[in-house]
Formats: sequence, C-alpha cells, structure tokens
Amino acid sequence: MKTFVGTVLLATLPFWGMAQDYKNKITLVIHGGAGTITRKNMTPEKEKAYTEALTQSLKAGYAVLQKGGTSLDAIEAAIHIMEDSPLFNAGKGAVFTHEGKNEMDAAIMDGKTGMAGAVASVTVIKNPITAARRVMDKSEHVMLIGKGAEEFAKKQGIEIVDPKYFYTEARWKALQEALKNEKVELDHSAKDTTGALFDEQIFVEGKKFGTVGCVALDQYGNLAAGTSTGGMTNKRYGRVGDAPIIGAGTYANNNTCAISATGHGEYFIRSVVGYDISALMEYKGYSVQKAANEVVMKKLVERGGEGGVIALDRKGNIAMPFNSEGMYRGYIKADGTLDVKIYKD
Repeated sequence: MKTFVGTVLLATLPFWGMAQDYKNKITLVIHGGAGTITRKNMTPEKEKAYTEALTQSLKAGYAVLQKGGTSLDAIEAAIHIMEDSPLFNAGKGAVFTHEGKNEMDAAIMDGKTGMAGAVASVTVIKNPITAARRVMDKSEHVMLIGKGAEEFAKKQGIEIVDPKYFYTEARWKALQEALKNEKVELDHSAKDTTGALFDEQIFVEGKKFGTVGCVALDQYGNLAAGTSTGGMTNKRYGRVGDAPIIGAGTYANNNTCAISATGHGEYFIRSVVGYDISALMEYKGYSVQKAANEVVMKKLVERGGEGGVIALDRKGNIAMPFNSEGMYRGYIKADGTLDVKIYKD
C-alpha cells in the first residue's frame, strides 16, 4: 500500500509542479491598433479614454485566467470589451466600406491543438471573435465568410444585431471624406476631418491601422491568440485583410508563441508574419523578442509594411514591437502587474 501511494505521488508530482509553474506565469497581452498615434494628435481626455478601455479589456481577460479559465476564454473576454467599444475599429467601432456597410473579420487559434476558427465579411454578428471561436469549436472548418458565416452564427445562438448597431457618426463622416477624395483609408485619415466631439465617445487620433487583438498564456501552459477588425474605410470588392488569416495576423503554437498583428494587412499576409515569427523561434532558436523584432522591424520595413504585433511565449515573455509611430498595447501578469502604453516612448 505504501509503495502504491509513493508511486502515485511520484507520478503526479511533476504534473502538480508544472501546473503551479504555469499558474505563476499566466499572462495576457492586448493591442488596439497601430499607426500615426502621437501625443500631438491626443488630448488628455482621449488618452484617458483609450487607457481606461485597454485597462478594462486587460482586467476582463485576467479575471478569466485568475479563476482557472483557459487562454481561449480569456482572449474572448478581453476582445469583447474592445469590440463593444466605439474607440476601436472592431465590432461597434467598425469602419464603413465603399458601399456604406460595416464588414468585420476575426480569428482565434489554440496553441495546444493547432485548431483555429475565423470569420470574414460579416455584417450582423455583434462579436465576431465569438463567431470565430464557434467555427473552431463547432465546425470542421477554419474560415467561414459572409452570409454563410452569419447563418452559422445564428444557428449557434450567437448574438445577431441590426446593421445599424455598428453605425457611428465619426466613422460615417470618415467614409464621406474618403469618398470625396476617392482613396482608401486604414481606419482614420491623418487629420481629424470628422468633426467628432469628445462627448460623442468617438475619437479620431490620427491614421491608425484599426485592429484589436489578444494573446494569452493560461495556468495549464497553453497559448492562444485572437484578432478582430472592421477592416479599411472605403474598402471595395469584399477585401479581407490579415486579421482572419491564420499564420498572417493570427497564430498560436505552444512550442513557440502566440501572435496577433495590426497593420497594413496586405503586407502582413504576403509576409506570413505570425508564422514567420514562430518559425524563427522553432528553427533558429530565437527568443520571442528577437524573432518579433526581426520580422516587424526589419523584414516588414524592407517590404514597406507598417504596423506591429503582440507576441507571447510559453514562459510568459512578451514582445510588442511596432514600426509605426504608436500602438495601443498593454499587458497584465500573474501577480496583477498591469501596464498600458500608447506611444513609442
């Protein structure tokens, strides 16, 4: 009997130790877009509003992790906060297409299993990240688009809203300005031409690549990544960016890292940014910081791509490089240490 108990203890101790190690490493990192985000484009009120929204998102995800929830659950909770805010180009704050519609994309990936789900060009799903999660969990597919994705979401009981829900005056005015100039804008023009007031809760802070994202490490040692976006102002022809493309704007692998990107999607797709960072870690032994810097600060720059990523490895190491003037970003660690940043310095 004693031998049996001893054997059980010896067999289970490594598992207990591993679980405890990861419980002390739980980490959640978010971004709310990158671009020409500078202090000169910011008022104290705007900065406070963004900081508070990012903080709320971090705390929502952290609460899930702290209670023993999975990295996937934490990501969904954190991104919901940003999708429900008009401050970010995702969900409620999504920009308008050339036809005057709001078309949204999202993706999520599980680093433990390699399973992933994505939706693209959806117009009535309140929280696209939840639809992406359901595609991963409840279908044999990876990506669903348009009406098909919406039909799937309805059958899954996901909240559906009238397209008017996504209307915000500032985004509509941004489209009118873009139509007038016949140009494609990534979220905002460099100048505030919308006439939006602070009390409208819609802020135009400069040219920004509008995407939100989250990466997380849970107490079970599993990484995950999620990304959600409203795309490009005045986009046409059903254009889809990198956010829902697994390996480009969203990627997770327990052996390496979890990645969520924000930037000029076409460059991130062609560069397969998420997977490239992971591959540098797996095949060259790079740290997450070195790999992320290599891709964002060197390869993307050489190809003319602007933006950034948030990256997290299984040890809780974080990288948040960006080659634009700013990036809304933040993290929270196992001990509750929280930090939110907007500018380069």
